[in-house]
Amino acid sequence: MGSSETIRRNFSVKNLFMKNIEFKSYLTGLIEGDGTIIVPDKIYSKNNKKNYPSVQIIFHLKDLPLALTVQKTLNCGSLNRIKGVNAYNISINSREDIISIVSFLNGYMRSPKIYDLWKLIDWINSQENTEKIYKCEKDQSSLLSNAWLSGFIEADGHFRVRAYLSNFKIECKFELVQPAIDHNKNSNYCVLEKIGTFLNSSVKMTRQTKPKKEYRVRTTNLKGNIILEKYLNEYPLFGSKNRDFQDWSNVLYFFKRKVHKKKIFYDRIVAIKSGMNTSRKNFQWNHLNNFYILEK
Repeated sequence: MGSSETIRRNFSVKNLFMKNIEFKSYLTGLIEGDGTIIVPDKIYSKNNKKNYPSVQIIFHLKDLPLALTVQKTLNCGSLNRIKGVNAYNISINSREDIISIVSFLNGYMRSPKIYDLWKLIDWINSQENTEKIYKCEKDQSSLLSNAWLSGFIEADGHFRVRAYLSNFKIECKFELVQPAIDHNKNSNYCVLEKIGTFLNSSVKMTRQTKPKKEYRVRTTNLKGNIILEKYLNEYPLFGSKNRDFQDWSNVLYFFKRKVHKKKIFYDRIVAIKSGMNTSRKNFQWNHLNNFYILEK
């Protein structure tokens, strides 16, 4: 039987390993939701300058504290405001940092962006004096197994509460939208379908008359909302959506108690709704103190 010191050491190693999985899967979801993997088709440009790949992660303007925290955790990349857009961009360009990012993403990707990752791995493997990297397949594990969905929601999720004064009707829903077809002509249906199934919902195509169609998953029942609430309590959000989720969860409480249809609670729900999403003026970032620590 092992000593107590050995047991503590083994537990510490396992805990460290799990923390790394949570950060890597969260980062992967973040990049698959609102990031870009750019791999040059040609080694040299028309000006005879060598082309290099890049991994970029986009953050809304109000999520600057999260962007700074992610950059600090990665310990690489440059953070810049995107001109003419309410957004910041972490751009990772050096060969060493690119290889590091690939090691984080490889094995955790679930969307068609995996083909961009594989193209990037091919580029790395073509370089001289580089240890070859094996291309992992898509992560087929349960969405409950890691923080991937949390990162994906961070990028493209929306917590919605609607209140109708005419009949005191309240809606408490979550939705997630992605382009139907990505830049490589690959469909995002499969990854959205898995999320829809997880949330006891389904995938709907929107903007059908527009050139750029979208797929949307929206919770439609209490069961799906409770599943999402439980998941995000286990794998939290760290951007401005953290507060929107907390407010949404407070509204969900009335639904779980089955009192959301009572007029006496209408004003309380409307008050919560009035400070959510684009109406939010004040932001608190204490939750970033609990952000993932990447152990190497």
